[in-house]
Amino acid sequence: MPIEVPLLAAPLARKRALSEALVALALAGPAVFFLVVLFFLPVAAIFVVALTDWRFGATSLSFVGLSNFREVCTDAGFRASLVNTVVYALIVVPGTVILGLMITLVIEGGRSCRGLYRAVHFLPFMATLTAMAIAWEALLHPTIGLVNQALAAIGLPTANWLRDENMALPILAVIGIWQNLGYAMVLFLAGLKSIPQELYNAADVDGADLWIDRLRTVTLPMLGPVTMFVVIVVALRAFEAFDTVKVLTQGGPGHASEVLLYTLYRESFEYLRTGYGAAVAVLFLAIVMTLTLVQVRFMDTKVHYQ
Repeated sequence: MPIEVPLLAAPLARKRALSEALVALALAGPAVFFLVVLFFLPVAAIFVVALTDWRFGATSLSFVGLSNFREVCTDAGFRASLVNTVVYALIVVPGTVILGLMITLVIEGGRSCRGLYRAVHFLPFMATLTAMAIAWEALLHPTIGLVNQALAAIGLPTANWLRDENMALPILAVIGIWQNLGYAMVLFLAGLKSIPQELYNAADVDGADLWIDRLRTVTLPMLGPVTMFVVIVVALRAFEAFDTVKVLTQGGPGHASEVLLYTLYRESFEYLRTGYGAAVAVLFLAIVMTLTLVQVRFMDTKVHYQ
């Protein structure tokens, strides 16, 4: 009898394992299918197009190997757009994180109108960026814009903000910070709400009774995971900047405000060099994936998980 029990249990165990595997496949199957159809197949198609000389609308093509990638790597315009994108991200990411955290602390430190302040700061993230870009274009108009009129009223010099090679990209970065600020604020608010009050009580007992001490010893360490997530998401959004560039500057003056996505759009749909644009898209995807992996690997060792 002790010998027969394992012999009977083995088929039941195999049957149960097969049943569980089929259920798991049925549950994960639709998600895997859409992931393949909507992500992996388009990426594979873009890589194939990048190996051709296909022009948008053409009925024929020929394979050119890696010549599109070699052309991209030696193109001064692509290098300029890559540098501009990096500079844009280096302004937008720390600006959004620092200002978002400061605004969150100020709102939570107050006692009235919290809901109003949250809504006001979150509104730019919810609004259509193209419409907001048109509003910014009116505000930054060199003659009738409210910004120049306000500067002139207090005796400060004015500028043609969007046509100045030295100012166009920083102005776009400021708009990017303004647009992402509400998103960072909401995430930091959620992070603050999740910090146990007992930690602040313990900090008070240990002598950290000043707000700066509480911020340094409790708030910032406990916001580590949220901060990592905000940095990654805002960095990805910064590298995906397109709407404001298209509406406000069209990459100008010269190539002063041209970013990677605008280069991809211009090459593919204005110059109709689809094979070259696909090569830019492949390199852009590789840069974004590398950036994400580096950020996760670097910041994951420096955050405290609750």
